[in-house]
Amino acid sequence: MRLSLAPRQEDGQRAASNRKVRVTDEPVRRRDQAVATAETVALVLDEESPLPETAADVEDLARRLRGHIHRLGAMVPKETPVLRHAQQLGSTGVPDGYVPSRVYLVQLAKAAQELAATAETCGSGRAKQQQGRRRWTPRINILRGAVFALALACLVLAASVPRA
Repeated sequence: MRLSLAPRQEDGQRAASNRKVRVTDEPVRRRDQAVATAETVALVLDEESPLPETAADVEDLARRLRGHIHRLGAMVPKETPVLRHAQQLGSTGVPDGYVPSRVYLVQLAKAAQELAATAETCGSGRAKQQQGRRRWTPRINILRGAVFALALACLVLAASVPRA
């Protein structure tokens, strides 16, 4: 007995696969990335959030911010100065000492925040460019019909040629 790999709805029926999921999925991922970045930045820059107590907390927040910078960097053109500045800040290590490490963390958070804002403005234009480049692919029945019509035309042409 073969089981279908199609997703099922709550009532047990198979859900129809939708081809447009890929197209609508990109803005959702971009928005989620911006929200995640904003949450991490709020942990550092928000006045109500407590300062990280240990060096491990600072390192963890810096690692998170570097990850956001890396993921947002894919959504922004490479020659953007905001991206280069954020990558330069992210490539340096966390300095030793209480005050220098917190200052570095604030600078990294501000760079990630600017990069998220840039990704939001650049992302909409980039998504339109990618949609414009997307190639139309015909459905299988259209291809079958075209092949059948070509074969029928060849048969009619072959039958109309006088025999020698």
